[in-house]
Amino acid sequence: MQLGQYHTTDADEPWCGVATDDDSIVSLPEAGAAAGIHLPAETTDLLAEWNWRRKVELTVEYATETGTGVYDPDTVERAAPVTNPQKVVCVGLNYRDHAEEGDNPIPDEPVLFSKFPTTVTGPEDTVSWDPDLTEKVDYEAELVAVIGKEARRVEPENALDYVAGFTVGNDVSARDLQHGDGQWVRGKSLDSFAPIGPEIVTTDEIADPHDLAISADVNGERLQESSTSNLIFGIDELVSFCSQAFTLTPGDLLFTGTPPGVGVYREPPVLLGDGDTVTVTVEGVGELTTDFAFD
Repeated sequence: MQLGQYHTTDADEPWCGVATDDDSIVSLPEAGAAAGIHLPAETTDLLAEWNWRRKVELTVEYATETGTGVYDPDTVERAAPVTNPQKVVCVGLNYRDHAEEGDNPIPDEPVLFSKFPTTVTGPEDTVSWDPDLTEKVDYEAELVAVIGKEARRVEPENALDYVAGFTVGNDVSARDLQHGDGQWVRGKSLDSFAPIGPEIVTTDEIADPHDLAISADVNGERLQESSTSNLIFGIDELVSFCSQAFTLTPGDLLFTGTPPGVGVYREPPVLLGDGDTVTVTVEGVGELTTDFAFD
């Protein structure tokens, strides 16, 4: 199942939908109402619903049979598949070769930081910033886990049961602010600095999240290429580790780390500017293309 959020005009609030195998988009609130199944408009609320997967399956089945709430993808615009997470949790230095390229020690346990929810933006939005504030904007290809149910002090062997699915992310970073501040929150949290999408692919469609090719192309040139098999800490370990310290709730985003090849450590550095485009691809999850521009 591929869950996303969509709208038909710029003025519309996004609604949760399913991208079907025949390239249609099913509006879950619209089709659900016709079928007598109440489904919320936002992904975070949907994931908090009891038995949401079964309700969604029944709604999509009804929409397919009746045509109710079915849209051609050319008539809708994609919003971020999650627009109001309570938390955006990120993991630094989670690929061994990425840690080494920055001369950082290999961590003994996950290195966590956060991005503010206002960083989250969608697959058809532009990442923008004030060039007077930062001159060193960087890209980071990431697999993002989306939490599907409340997780508190869960064990690693059960942790994936708390993940609804996966999406593609770009942990955009203002390196001069990140390194200059001595901590990472400001440099990671400029508005729009967490593009995600295009959809959430549910866990049942991903055979092994720890064996997915991941890459980033900047203006068509491949600059990051690796596999999630190179993660130091797996998604099960990360969810468990986070849940020991704070409660994860439905719709929370967990950025799992980036492989080597980020711009700041290249020779010469490759930093983003007005008019650049970055495409992040995660095997089986999707492709996220983002335009970059000065405010």
